Amino acid sequence: MSRSAHPAGPRHADVLPEGHYSAPPTDLNRLDPKVWARTVERDEQGRLTVGGLSVTELREQFGTPAYVLDESDFRARCRAWADAFGKEADVFYAGKAFLSRAVVRWLKEEGLNLDVCSGGELSTALSAGMPAERIAFHGNNKSTEEIQRAVEAGVGRIVLDSFQEIVRVAHIAQSLGKRQRVQIRVTVGVEAHTHEFIATAHEDQKFGIALAGGQAAEAVRRALKLDGLELIGIHSHIGSQIFDMAGFEVSARRVVQLLAEVRDEHGVELPEIDLGGGLGIAYTSDDDPREPHHIAKALTEIVSRECEAAGLRTPRISVEPGRAIVGPTAFTLYEVGTVKPLEGLRTYVSVDGGMSDNIRTALYDAEYSVALVSRTSDAEPMLSRVVGKHCESGDIVVRDAFLPADLAPGDLIAVPATGAYCRSMASNYNHALRPPVVAVQDGEARVIVRRETEEDLLRLDVG
Repeated sequence: MSRSAHPAGPRHADVLPEGHYSAPPTDLNRLDPKVWARTVERDEQGRLTVGGLSVTELREQFGTPAYVLDESDFRARCRAWADAFGKEADVFYAGKAFLSRAVVRWLKEEGLNLDVCSGGELSTALSAGMPAERIAFHGNNKSTEEIQRAVEAGVGRIVLDSFQEIVRVAHIAQSLGKRQRVQIRVTVGVEAHTHEFIATAHEDQKFGIALAGGQAAEAVRRALKLDGLELIGIHSHIGSQIFDMAGFEVSARRVVQLLAEVRDEHGVELPEIDLGGGLGIAYTSDDDPREPHHIAKALTEIVSRECEAAGLRTPRISVEPGRAIVGPTAFTLYEVGTVKPLEGLRTYVSVDGGMSDNIRTALYDAEYSVALVSRTSDAEPMLSRVVGKHCESGDIVVRDAFLPADLAPGDLIAVPATGAYCRSMASNYNHALRPPVVAVQDGEARVIVRRETEEDLLRLDVG
């Protein structure tokens, strides 16, 4: 079904302004399975459904904007990563992508471990029953209180990020009569092909201890001498939203070289190597992510080959997918409020959310897909920019995309692949209320993180 078209901006690719878009799709109603959760489809009325429920039902029950998460998809991705790496490796879900107590329970049930990077994430993990020995604690500036809580809880590993932290963790562990298992995070000098703000292995940034100049080797020396620490391995993370495995190969080679130097100097073969996460997902049809079994095969072959060349036993591998698990499982559901055509440019489509529920476009110039989901349409495509309701011209959700030219206020649109970082980085800018996270499975929906209320905002404002 369709509605009568309103005057709109440009339609055809040969007259479009420069921007982040491809040619208009031939079918605006098609849902690319690469960017949508696994149970998403359209019903006979043209409405998008997930887990057997339509978006109109979800809007009536939970309102908009809302993050809608396909629980079956999330669990299936957990199992795929666990199966790909098998029992000879460890998969740690990166909680910073999105964490809630429901997610912690799913991880526990599906056999994944969890890495956290703050006291709040640690509290969430422990409160939901994740065994402490299955938790890794990251962070470049962990407070004394956070470290003490982690050591007292018995977390399985703390990833050391600086020379000061080596001493700090050792002192706290020793004062508690414990010996804390640790890894040292090293920066390997790899330039990941990703956005500047999410590349984490070049030397000029805040994370880790550089291999260059022998700093990482010195960190190993100090850690091995301290009674409060049990050094179990080396950690490396080269960035996020990465599709090219070449960076991982260079990183693994340099980390294994450090392991060989440790063996030669100290007579110790460290038993573990953590290659981090950062594997990319499909935000648009142009993205081509690898499946977990391909990633597992590539990483294990790289490490095995490098260790064999160095005469080392192959260490136990850890990986830390976060976005790759939760990113594709969710979409953000919005209601269209204003449709504003700018002749010769594009049409601005304003929704009832914005940069407060998805800062990634403004922060990283991230690209997303978008679709009309409350109905289908036979109208021609119009170049659109999906924007929010905040007082910023940079309040953009989808920079350039094609939507039907008959789009009108009251329509529902959805932005897929918003499971990672959108809720985690959400804010109250302009005193916006952060949306709920609604988990859907087998025809049932439930709130796992409730929508904020004005009472929540005022409760914190002590006046």
